[in-house]
Amino acid sequence: MGTTHSSGAGGGPRADPAGPPSGLIDLLSVAAVVLNAQGRVVLWSPHAEELFGYTAAEALGQYAAPSTVHGEHRDEVIELFTEAVGAGTDWAGAFQIRHKDGSTRRVEFRNMRLLDELGDVYALGLAADQAIVERVERDAALAVRLVSQSPVGLAILGPDLRYLAVNPALERITGQPAADRIGRPVGEVLTFLDTDPEARLRRVLETGESVVDRDIVCRPPADPDHEHAWSVSYYRLEDSGGRVLGLAYSVIDVTERHRAAAEAARARQRLALIARASACVGTTLDLETTARELADVVVPALADVAAVDVLDTALDGRTAPREGPARFRALAVSAEHPTEAVRAADPPGELASYDGDRLITECVRTCRPVLVPRTTARDLERIARHGEAASLLAAAGVHSYLAVPLVARGEVLGALDLKRTRNPAPFDDDDVFLARELAARSAVCIDNARGYQAQRHAALTLQRSLLPEPPSRLPGLEVGCRYQPAGAMSEIGGDWFDAIPLRGDRTALVVGDVMGSGINAAATMGQLRSAARAFAELALPPAAALRHLDHLSEGVEQTITTCIYCVYDPHRGQCEICMAGHLPPALVRAGQPARLLDLPTGAPLGVGGVPFEPATIAFRPGDELVLYTDGLVETRSEPIGARLDALLDALTMTHDDGLEDTCDRVLETLRRAPGGEDDVALLIARARP
Repeated sequence: MGTTHSSGAGGGPRADPAGPPSGLIDLLSVAAVVLNAQGRVVLWSPHAEELFGYTAAEALGQYAAPSTVHGEHRDEVIELFTEAVGAGTDWAGAFQIRHKDGSTRRVEFRNMRLLDELGDVYALGLAADQAIVERVERDAALAVRLVSQSPVGLAILGPDLRYLAVNPALERITGQPAADRIGRPVGEVLTFLDTDPEARLRRVLETGESVVDRDIVCRPPADPDHEHAWSVSYYRLEDSGGRVLGLAYSVIDVTERHRAAAEAARARQRLALIARASACVGTTLDLETTARELADVVVPALADVAAVDVLDTALDGRTAPREGPARFRALAVSAEHPTEAVRAADPPGELASYDGDRLITECVRTCRPVLVPRTTARDLERIARHGEAASLLAAAGVHSYLAVPLVARGEVLGALDLKRTRNPAPFDDDDVFLARELAARSAVCIDNARGYQAQRHAALTLQRSLLPEPPSRLPGLEVGCRYQPAGAMSEIGGDWFDAIPLRGDRTALVVGDVMGSGINAAATMGQLRSAARAFAELALPPAAALRHLDHLSEGVEQTITTCIYCVYDPHRGQCEICMAGHLPPALVRAGQPARLLDLPTGAPLGVGGVPFEPATIAFRPGDELVLYTDGLVETRSEPIGARLDALLDALTMTHDDGLEDTCDRVLETLRRAPGGEDDVALLIARARP
């Protein structure tokens, strides 16, 4: 059958004479036979020849019943023929026929009465092999059942890409009833897809190239809050003659598989984030650096904005009050992009008081996470410290909030504060679990940094209290000195300097470095410095003073110490120097470049049994003697020779400056090199008239 359309004049449907035939009649091999009123064959189709075995020449003009019907059915057939011709009653049924070759087969018949223009009566018989009919019916029924009961969604589209049929599975998968699709173009129905399905379907229709197992992730109208995943295939429909009937597509719901894969990917991302945090957080013992590392590692993987706030009481060892406001010191804020939410956060280093009804206060008081999947205006007021900050959070688009406590060794140190602005997904229970894991690991690092900071502060305080203030007036001598602790990556060391006035207008100059770091090194330094002052008061020469210090070091826990001991006599214009494993001093004279003195090095204090050899140099007005510890010149990135040359160059350039400026310039020049992680003690003495 051909396609139908409206005619130009009458507007009614008419057959398209150019339309291609359907293959169904050919598939059934329907035979057509016309009998006159006497039962003789007047028309005999080629399919009749195939079905009965007689050619048209053999059948035409003959009585049909004797040659095609078994004798047992002949009377019944003649009676049915008489009724059809006489009364015009149509008849349909099946019975055995006899083939020319003598075989029999069961045939389906459809008989009807015909009249010509003269009023003569004929009988039209349409016949088909019942086995073929049953097979076609069975195949059609099977196809209908498969389509209607299939778990795969199926849709049939016409050549104009309008829906012709939709099976129940597709209705269930997409949530769209068939009634909402039939007759409508595909572009009007699949508007929820990000791509252009109509263009893709039209290419398949035009080229005949199927698209198989194309994955689509979408949010269908029936469930817009959740992602669904479908595996879609498109293929062109053709009949047995190659005529294009339209297009079909199938949809398999793979949402569960997609969600499982997405969850597995999220799990891998969480593990990767935890691994990255383990590697990146706590690389130093600096509290602010550790907090900043934590804030940076969770952005943007977990949050768009992150802040690390520590209780002020946790920093100084006090117990936080159980009620009322909580005071926090902001340590770090990190954001993926510029946002008003950063302005709403407390600036790092500042103290901020949060009322008892604030969510971060609730977090540290209960020691439990606080999750707000979708924030409201009231929630933002409880997140922010004050109304202005709440307005900034609203302007930034903060739509989800999570705070987890930082707990280490049973003590709540503060909270990790997380916000989402651009990430559309709300925080969920999985995010809470991940944030707690990161907070737990990082809290230990923060606690270590907090403890180190307290110890370092104590050691620095002890060390500074043990270092002397040089006398304002020394006979024939001007002194400038500096002590500079190491950076945050190292502990306080045991470096010291001293300038001790002696009888006879002499001055003892001492610089030492106790091996090790921390409070123990500072305490050892204090003992040795006090002993050195005592030996100086006894007017012991430098070598004798070092021997006594060496003997004293045997009873001190940290025994390896380098030291340089000098005694300047302005009346003689000379300086007696003795070293115990220390770096050589530098001498600067007017008009000459600075140089290192070639003196006996000696062994460090605490080695024992090694004699100390003194040396005497001329030291006249205008000369400068520079004593220093190894932290000034030793680094891991440059050879010691290059660093000593840099020291001499700096001293040469600053010889005419005041000693205070010289000390500052030398430290600024030498400590800029990377890798300097030790304390520095520097003493510069200039002889004057």
